[in-house]
Amino acid sequence: MYSATSHDIKVTIDVVFLKEQSRPEAHHYMWAYRVRIENNRLETVRLIRRYWKITDALGRFHHIRGEGVIGQSPRLLSTEHFEYTSGTPLSTPSGIMSGEYTMETEEGEEFTVEIPAFSLDSPHQLVVLN
Repeated sequence: MYSATSHDIKVTIDVVFLKEQSRPEAHHYMWAYRVRIENNRLETVRLIRRYWKITDALGRFHHIRGEGVIGQSPRLLSTEHFEYTSGTPLSTPSGIMSGEYTMETEEGEEFTVEIPAFSLDSPHQLVVLN
């Protein structure tokens, strides 16, 4: 598991390689990740935007920006949490993801919350030590 806390919002990621949905011979590798967002603030917040940076094993970047997550803009009261599952494909057997959520208070103040960097690993990645 990977975790980061910023502005009293804790984001935890759990990731799994999806062997049954991957086709290494076709350079298609798939991962699922589960996100838990915990509001440890004293006020209600709403997740309004997301930004993901996905880097494959060759150092190529893919940026994803959008409204909310999985078609929702969850509103979290103080001490509440929200969980969702999503996934990402890569054309390489490993990579890394990171990003940020833009949150908004009920007063309209926006702030950014870190999504911790997490590793996309598969058993197909060749490990070479020096």
